[in-house]
Amino acid sequence: MNQPVNNTWTDFNDAEVQQDFDLIPRGTIAKVNLTLKPGGYNEPHMGWHGGWATRSETGAVYLKAEFMVLSGPYAKRKVWSLIGLHSPKGPTWANMGRSFVRSLLCSARGIRQDDNAPQAVLARRLKDFGELDGMEFVARIDVEKDTDGEETNVIKHIVTPDDKRYQQVMAEAGGQSHSQQSQQYASPHTQQQEPQQGQATGQADYQFQQPDGFWDQ
Repeated sequence: MNQPVNNTWTDFNDAEVQQDFDLIPRGTIAKVNLTLKPGGYNEPHMGWHGGWATRSETGAVYLKAEFMVLSGPYAKRKVWSLIGLHSPKGPTWANMGRSFVRSLLCSARGIRQDDNAPQAVLARRLKDFGELDGMEFVARIDVEKDTDGEETNVIKHIVTPDDKRYQQVMAEAGGQSHSQQSQQYASPHTQQQEPQQGQATGQADYQFQQPDGFWDQ
């Protein structure tokens, strides 16, 4: 006896039309989780262990980062970016990457940018890049054009405890576990200084600018 044919996977005329996701609006502040995509490249004398780095054909070395939004109306959405470690064109890209990671550690571990107490100094150190994998922090999401000229979301700023928006986002996202983690690193200086209402926050964020020829590194 012939079985009736199920046309679900042979005839797609009645399938719903695929919907495009709207971009996350420029300037959205949200708590995000970082996932690193290992590229298998190591350079022991640079401290690059565990195969986390990726080396391109042009000689550029970077971390492939995936940021998943954890809070707000765009929860579960993802943003992808590169964190520069080395470029054969010069030190600019690597310096930007180091600044990006510094701010990431400050945000994830609850450390102010101007805190130079021993605990804060320790909090800005890594044994290897594997410590970054899974970190949660506060970021500002922006919009840029990719190599094809299409607009895409990027992480350009990391918001640190110097900024009053940091406390707001952490509170909305449920920051108890973050607070407990930050106590491991926070110094008395960090705990006593709270950002004042109306305080300028221009130095609180690290602006992750992509230089000309970024994708050709």
